[in-house]
Amino acid sequence: MDNVVEQPVKIPHTLVEDIMAIVLGTLMVSFGVTLMKQAGALTGGTAGIAFLISYITKSTFGLAFFAINLPFYWLAVRRMGWAFTIKTFCAVGLVSLFSQLHPMFIHFAALDPFYATLFGNVVTGIGFIVLFRHKASLGGINILALWLQDRYGIRAGKLQMGVDTCVVLASLFVVSREMLVASIIGALILNLIIAMNHRPGRYFV
Repeated sequence: MDNVVEQPVKIPHTLVEDIMAIVLGTLMVSFGVTLMKQAGALTGGTAGIAFLISYITKSTFGLAFFAINLPFYWLAVRRMGWAFTIKTFCAVGLVSLFSQLHPMFIHFAALDPFYATLFGNVVTGIGFIVLFRHKASLGGINILALWLQDRYGIRAGKLQMGVDTCVVLASLFVVSREMLVASIIGALILNLIIAMNHRPGRYFV
């Protein structure tokens, strides 16, 4: 008799599990952002644009990050539905809030900028995975890229790469060359973490 391989049972996340995951994920992302902010570093995507705005205008990262994401929720509703959009709105709001709160409780008297940039991207990448696992994101350019891919056939990866390239070029006028190199390596590490841990078939639910 042939061996029968049982298929894994899909068990959806409960509301409590989603809430806990969004809080934990955004705590990790915002802590990584705090490390990079204190180091004077940058990263890619919407967070990178928020970093640039905060450095140039002296505004807070949290305010810039929250404001940048506002136009993208309409696209999120159309492409991902209300559940995803609500989770993403909450995640963006919490990252904006936590990034303001962390410096009130944590201040590094001695912080190696290169180490802080790399480790900040590692922590941020893990936080992203937690959010993605529970059908949430941090919105922004990623939503726009997916919408343009569906609507006009523009490859999402190419648009994301183009935005990251523009952020890097703009940062030449904002950060030192050393921090630029560290930021590029950190962004590569972050994207590698996401690529290794978030892909079709990796999870059951």
